[in-house]
Amino acid sequence: MRTRPLKVALLGCGVVGSEVARIMTAHADDLAQRIGAPVELAGVAVRRPDRVREGIDPSLVTTDAAALAAREDVDAVVEVIGGIEPARTLITSAFEHGASVVTANKALLAEDGAALHEAAEKYGADLFYEAAVAAAIPLVRPLRESLAGDTVNRVLGIVNGTTNFILDRMDSTGAGYSEALDEATALGYAEADPTADVEGFDAAAKAAILAGIAFHTRVRLDDVHREGLTEVTAADIASAKRMGCTVKLLAICERAVDGRSVTARVHPAMIPLGHPLASVREAYNAVFVEAEAAGRLMFYGPGAGGSPTASAVLGDLVAACRNKLNGAKGPGESAYTQLPVSPMGEVVTRYHISLDVADIPGVLAQVAAVFAEHGVSIDTVRQKGKDGGHDGAWLVVVTHHAPDAALGATVEALRQLDTVRGVASIMRVEGE
Repeated sequence: MRTRPLKVALLGCGVVGSEVARIMTAHADDLAQRIGAPVELAGVAVRRPDRVREGIDPSLVTTDAAALAAREDVDAVVEVIGGIEPARTLITSAFEHGASVVTANKALLAEDGAALHEAAEKYGADLFYEAAVAAAIPLVRPLRESLAGDTVNRVLGIVNGTTNFILDRMDSTGAGYSEALDEATALGYAEADPTADVEGFDAAAKAAILAGIAFHTRVRLDDVHREGLTEVTAADIASAKRMGCTVKLLAICERAVDGRSVTARVHPAMIPLGHPLASVREAYNAVFVEAEAAGRLMFYGPGAGGSPTASAVLGDLVAACRNKLNGAKGPGESAYTQLPVSPMGEVVTRYHISLDVADIPGVLAQVAAVFAEHGVSIDTVRQKGKDGGHDGAWLVVVTHHAPDAALGATVEALRQLDTVRGVASIMRVEGE
């Protein structure tokens, strides 16, 4: 074993960063054996240097992240700051000075992953980011390496623990969205500002990363259709149950049947209770990968938290340090297909539409005519009078598969009918 240690710069020392430092210290001997050389912290960049950080030598703490990332003696940089800047500048500087980079920064990868890969390639460094998607669940490496000889056609999964917890509570307790969000916040699953989670931004960034790897093409955050779960109601959950379904916020990345384009989207959807994703509870994540030769693969586990995310970071760090030691390099960006990303309007799926209608003869015929006019075939219809003797009725329509654009045109036409008082909800039906 080489005696000179490999030096690691840690940028950020929050929940994840502090856990990375703790594991590096507690398991230093094991890590050395696995890598073939000792690893040690060269420095820890923080914003608040006066905070007590148990287990970290105060002499290693610095507020000068730029200087730490540019040190010539650093072999690997771990970036767990998050956000676009200064993370992008720091990572690029690390590459320029010969260091490999391990990051958990999904937002930056979804925004500017191509440029980061190009910088890593230019300077002969590694860029690893297993922790950016689904924390401890091994997903990025299997897609990049284990399935490199296969053709992946679809990636479907739950990639945000906060939203899965909220929807699980709404399903299991009958709580409304606001109540479930309050519970998620109290338990620490949701941030004080939950926008990134509940509006789907977090899941969309992960979908962009997964689609890019799976389909060997560049997919940016702007390419991902995104809908959050703030409009999901207790009535939607109850309606899903009547259909033998549950509601999940899904990230769906698909290759077109003809193989000439891809789509990436994040939105709430009803999935049958018999589907494995339906049983994913609490704040857990699970992802289905469908490949031509391998068939269907499922990856499941905790998708967030300090320890799970640190586990993924350390796995990448071991790989980066082994490569440094052996003069090797890990896989870079694979974007040779350069497939176009199709708009959401071309996505074909089923739909569940709930309409508030006048309770008079002929309403169903009018509604059915609108669906037929726009080429959307109806699978089932359920009509029910409103509770409490209120005037009007609920009309629930479930369609066969249809393009999203056709469904959108249908809904707009329905809103013009005098007998339709409102479109209460629209939800896609997936996983069949």
